[in-house]
Amino acid sequence: MLNQFTDPMFAMQYLQNRKYTLTVVIPCYNEVETIEPVLRRVIAVGLADEIIIVDDGSKDGTHAVLARLEAENLPGVRIIYHDHNQGKGAAVVTGFHAATSDILLIQDADFEYDPREYPILLKPIEEGIATVVYGSRFLGGPRKAMNFLNMVANVGLTLATNILYNAILSDMETCYKVFRADVVKDIRVRSRRFDFEPEITAKVLKKRIRIYEVPISYNGREWDEGKKIKWYDAPIALWTLIKYRFVD
Repeated sequence: MLNQFTDPMFAMQYLQNRKYTLTVVIPCYNEVETIEPVLRRVIAVGLADEIIIVDDGSKDGTHAVLARLEAENLPGVRIIYHDHNQGKGAAVVTGFHAATSDILLIQDADFEYDPREYPILLKPIEEGIATVVYGSRFLGGPRKAMNFLNMVANVGLTLATNILYNAILSDMETCYKVFRADVVKDIRVRSRRFDFEPEITAKVLKKRIRIYEVPISYNGREWDEGKKIKWYDAPIALWTLIKYRFVD
């Protein structure tokens, strides 16, 4: 859709020549309208050997949708249920611990990020030039206009990351984070909520791993459409960056 990496022929060639297996981890909380179509989109891309959905104690009917999907016995799809809401970070960690593939990719359970862009995210790892890849919303890809305050928070937190960890990232808070499994399996993540993003970034950078960024599209949703991150998550994220700069 956006470039050569989302071309169907490129994806087919990539699938035939790839060296690694892929697990897509989908943390999910109260996404009754979007979780099934997102799963279908991930399956349609045809690159995931394993898809792990972690339902983080949903209360809006998402559980019933997932139970129906589970009954379909979709190849490679696993669903894990938290008995109560713990936060996105906790759901991602659960998915990482359950994953069995060589590469781990985080996919949100809404329409903000497009699974058809997996090939561009995976290419640097496949080619051996990176072990961690972030999809950046600020490298020139098409995007829906972002709320101004959200943009300020994203830019500010990314700047803080670069200053504290001697990096040149453009989008620390992106959902699309891809890791070679051996890089993150031994990282202990304590964050339960959206502070997962700065913590995992801090700990990767402290391991002296340079994060490779690629441009992605972004179709951000509004608060009334179910966006869950709140204004108070920004100072928590900043404190997380500062804390893990000096604490293991």
